[in-house]
Amino acid sequence: MNWLGIELNVVSKREKLISAVGGLLAILLLMVISRDGMHLPYNVGLVASMGASAVLLFAVPHGQLSQPWPVLGGHCLAATIGVACAKWIGPTEWAGACAVALSIAVMHQLKCIHPPGGATALTAVLGGPAVRDLGFHFVYCPVFANCLVMIGTAVAFNAFFGWRRYPAAWNRRAMPVPEEKAPSHEDIVTALRQLDSFVDISEDDLVRLVQLIRSGGKRPSS
Repeated sequence: MNWLGIELNVVSKREKLISAVGGLLAILLLMVISRDGMHLPYNVGLVASMGASAVLLFAVPHGQLSQPWPVLGGHCLAATIGVACAKWIGPTEWAGACAVALSIAVMHQLKCIHPPGGATALTAVLGGPAVRDLGFHFVYCPVFANCLVMIGTAVAFNAFFGWRRYPAAWNRRAMPVPEEKAPSHEDIVTALRQLDSFVDISEDDLVRLVQLIRSGGKRPSS
């Protein structure tokens, strides 16, 4: 069954519940702001790909794909590319395909890979007249505005839980990584180059994981 990609998951029920509650609050807040703040219908004021972002920000808050720059850069750059493709590439199928492909390339190059960004690019092409009429304004409102709400909610919500503070850099301060017996930055870079595939884990969490493995599952003392 390995070909299905089913991975070992030992996350506690408490953590799963917290993730779900965080996602609920974020999307609820987005919908309220869309209706009462931006005075836009939900199909315009709330970008559907934010649902996918909610999964990353609240279920994997320390993942590399979930950090503020990937969220902002991934969505906004993809939205810009999507609008440009919708305007300047004639056939819809080509516009949609190019929007996603170019978004992947740009996100890779600018170190802001965020999978929901691909859906944002596609929304800019296939979102219908209401989205097309916004033009490049679509990038700022709703996309950029949605991103700010999502990131702000993730920061505020995860602050209540010391082990999952967001962004990951703030959790780093709360859980210092001992220098002894830790692989160096150069060791990690070399290993990742040999793997030659994107790994959705921060460097500090990777170091911490190695230390836990070496210690037999016991948290290293600070």
